[in-house]
Amino acid sequence: MAKKATNSGKQWTDSEIKNMKDLAKGNTPTRLIAHKLGRSEDSIRSKASQLSVSLKPTNQSPYNRRKK
Repeated sequence: MAKKATNSGKQWTDSEIKNMKDLAKGNTPTRLIAHKLGRSEDSIRSKASQLSVSLKPTNQSPYNRRKK
């Protein structure tokens, strides 16, 4: 049985939202953000989507680049 996140079902606080935004801006993986905030990866993705926060790493080159 999977371990339940510690903040599961609780309202997001302003400090949690700020932490999530800061971690996402710093290229922190979604799994680690979830662990640090005590929430599930799905809840992190959902809240990030609601707030238009990108969780995609910015330090990776796109796969669809054309070679010249």
